[in-house]
Amino acid sequence: MPEHLPPTIDPPAAARWHAAAPAISPWLHEEVARRMDDRLQWIRQAPAAWCDWDPVRGGLQAHALVRQRYPQATCQVAETAVRRQPVAEQALGAAWWSPSRWGGRAPKFGLPADGSVNMVWSNMALHTAADPQRLIGQWHRALAVDGYLMFSCLGPDTVRELHAVYAELGWPPAGHAMTDMHDWGDMLVQAGFAEPVMDMERIRLTFATPARLLQELRELGCNLHPARFPALRGRRWRERLEQALADRLADPNEGGQLALTFEIVYGHAFKPAPRLRVSESSAVSLQDMRAMLQGARKPGA
Repeated sequence: MPEHLPPTIDPPAAARWHAAAPAISPWLHEEVARRMDDRLQWIRQAPAAWCDWDPVRGGLQAHALVRQRYPQATCQVAETAVRRQPVAEQALGAAWWSPSRWGGRAPKFGLPADGSVNMVWSNMALHTAADPQRLIGQWHRALAVDGYLMFSCLGPDTVRELHAVYAELGWPPAGHAMTDMHDWGDMLVQAGFAEPVMDMERIRLTFATPARLLQELRELGCNLHPARFPALRGRRWRERLEQALADRLADPNEGGQLALTFEIVYGHAFKPAPRLRVSESSAVSLQDMRAMLQGARKPGA
């Protein structure tokens, strides 16, 4: 829906970043995924099939954790960036001689068919989507009825210290504005999900030097704000930025190291059985009709 398009994300810049982002799993992504995996212990029903959405950036080590948690489940790998598809296949695919390849447990690659998985797993991707409602809709279609979504992304307090430095120097925004977890919950409901559960935490990272801090930020993402600097900056600008970071971000409680805050949003929601809208003439897809009939046959339904 247009009203949910992030106003501070430049769509062409977001598309370029998605296509060209490094084929690595940043440390922060792996750490967030590890914490999200820990939340799976509260899910009673193990999925028969699950989909890892963009695992190269989301975390290859985290993928292994989920596979270990659900060893009997069929795994679908949806790597949507062409450049990272061979990386995902090489890292996650089974060798031709592997028993898992012939036993039907090897990962399948490509977008999942509608209603084909019981869990969609997406780690640290949603905050860079120029059209997040469309992406959430893709996840909803991929899930079977009673399947669930597990996702994480960055929240509004992310790198607030860096935003303050840019504002103090009179520079354009350091990055686009992140969506609040309550707004994510509203979007999930509007996409057809039920019982969304949202929570957040803040992770504080420290860096020994401004150069190390900037290296970490380059691996995590880039500035997608439409009002960002319109052209390249020179060496002197870089020197001024590093000096400003050293002066303003040094934390005496951390031995003078530079500190940055990252707000992490976690989301979880179910796909309920479709509800038929009553009118003089109603059309129902075969998939929705099957889902409604299966729900009606359940004891106590």
